[in-house]
Amino acid sequence: MGNATEWFDYGVYAATATYLADAFFPGDLGTLGVMLGFAVSFVLRPLGGMVWGPLGDRIGRKAVLATTILLMAAATGAIGILPTHGQVGVLAPILLITLRVVQGFSTGGEYGGAATYMAECAGDRKRGFYGSFLEFGTLGGFVGGSAVVLACQLALGTDAMHDWGWRLPFLIALPLGAIGWYLRSRLAESPIFEEVAASKAKRPPTGLREVVVTYRRETLTLMGLVVALNVVNYTLLTYQPTYLQNTVGVAESTTTAMMLIGQLIMMLAIPFFGALSDRVGRRPMWLVSLLGLIVFALPMYWLMGQGIAWAVVGFVVLGLLYLPQLATISSTFPAIFPTHVRYAGFAFGYNVSTALFGGTAPLVNEAAIEGTGWSLFPAAYMMGASVIGLIAWFFLRETAGTSLRGTEVPDAATDANLVAAKA
Repeated sequence: MGNATEWFDYGVYAATATYLADAFFPGDLGTLGVMLGFAVSFVLRPLGGMVWGPLGDRIGRKAVLATTILLMAAATGAIGILPTHGQVGVLAPILLITLRVVQGFSTGGEYGGAATYMAECAGDRKRGFYGSFLEFGTLGGFVGGSAVVLACQLALGTDAMHDWGWRLPFLIALPLGAIGWYLRSRLAESPIFEEVAASKAKRPPTGLREVVVTYRRETLTLMGLVVALNVVNYTLLTYQPTYLQNTVGVAESTTTAMMLIGQLIMMLAIPFFGALSDRVGRRPMWLVSLLGLIVFALPMYWLMGQGIAWAVVGFVVLGLLYLPQLATISSTFPAIFPTHVRYAGFAFGYNVSTALFGGTAPLVNEAAIEGTGWSLFPAAYMMGASVIGLIAWFFLRETAGTSLRGTEVPDAATDANLVAAKA
């Protein structure tokens, strides 16, 4: 619920991009302005990760998660009451970007903390299945945002949506944030964190310096995988509505409905992929996904240009190929690091890579299409990112079924060797 509330904003922002362009960035470069506003929110994510991650390793996961959701909900709701460019001029886009920065700072601690908490609370043998529900919440936020925008479009019509109706979905974030905070503030702390915190043995060093110096391989592996993960994520789930409207010529409400259908299919499938990773491992899931995207991205984007029905098929195929990555984030990434630097390592590596290659994906795609006229550029961008992810995959340790307890790097191969030695 908490994660869905956090990502509700991204679904709303993507689905209302054309309205935000008219309200805050009037002119020929309106779409680029909105995509810039999206990318700017990621500039503060690494800083948020640097602040929230080490804090979560020192004081616990629960307190940080309760705080970040309040910041996110307040900033999202405030977008719904902003004055437009026609009312206050250039101050309007400045205020919008400022709120996006606040959202980025809060999100810098949100995702790493939520995934870390889920991984540490789930059993070793079902970490993939239970962890996948965090991504179920992420997609739920996107779907909820798209569904609310679609309902407003159908109820109010195009003129009212451009005039004032776009504000309503953002305002809904306020009660959702209150619900998320209520739930998170009543969570028990992660038992694995409490074990390390209560241990009488000397606690290993924590913080960013320890992550960068001692766990360099783990950090770089995570960052490489996140390049693939987030270029695909923000191209498919955030930029796609703008792409379909501006490049393919699909109507606004049709685009929103198509995205909604595709995301619902992904939501239904994600727990099955999570459970599958518990049986076959995380590395095989990532390998199939990365190779599948490299092979099928270009054909599926070509297919999207052949009509609305084919656009749905292309989106669903790419979404299903992406799911083995998405479904295993919460079981794969936290397990890369040991407990005492898990939150900081995840938050730092994930958010730096996301800021550089994830949040900028819609802006890069839009600028490249406008500059070159090549409508298949998003497919090529996804393919290149997947190649980087494939390189990082070779350094990824298998951790399915491995305990996350203690201060050693989890590794299924090491665990198996220890068992064999004892036998």
